[in-house]
Order: sequence, then structure tokens, then C-alpha cells
Amino acid sequence: MKPMSSKIYDVLKWIAIVGLPAASTLIGDVFPIWNIPYGAEIANTITHVAVFLGACLMISNMQYKKQQQELEDTQKEE
Repeated sequence: MKPMSSKIYDVLKWIAIVGLPAASTLIGDVFPIWNIPYGAEIANTITHVAVFLGACLMISNMQYKKQQQELEDTQKEE
């Protein structure tokens, strides 16, 4: 699997940490005011997507750090 670039990682991290939770809060709070249906369902779906994306990014970050540590350990042995 090709590693993710730092820029892509940063954008996805921002989306997971800031963008999706903000959208979820906005929809969850504004839809009922305007009597737009399914606000809670949409907000909950967005929240679940944000959690899933965050988990995937955390796994990716852990794998990256593990690879970096192994590379450092290999360089120290030389």
C-alpha cells in the first residue's frame, strides 16, 4: 500500500477533527429549527463517519511511526 502524503493526511485530519463535527452540530441544531426532516439521522451519520475517519487516520499514523522507528533502529545498527 502506498503511504499517504503529509498534505493529504493533514487535510483528512482537519476534516475528521474540525469539519465533520462542525457540520454535524450545525445540521443537528439548525434542521429542527426549520422543520427539515432527518436532521438527527444526518448529524449522527456525519458523526459516525468522522469517528471512522479518525480511527483510520490514527491507525495510519501508528503504522507510519512504527516504520520510522524501525528505520531509525536500522540506521543506528549501521
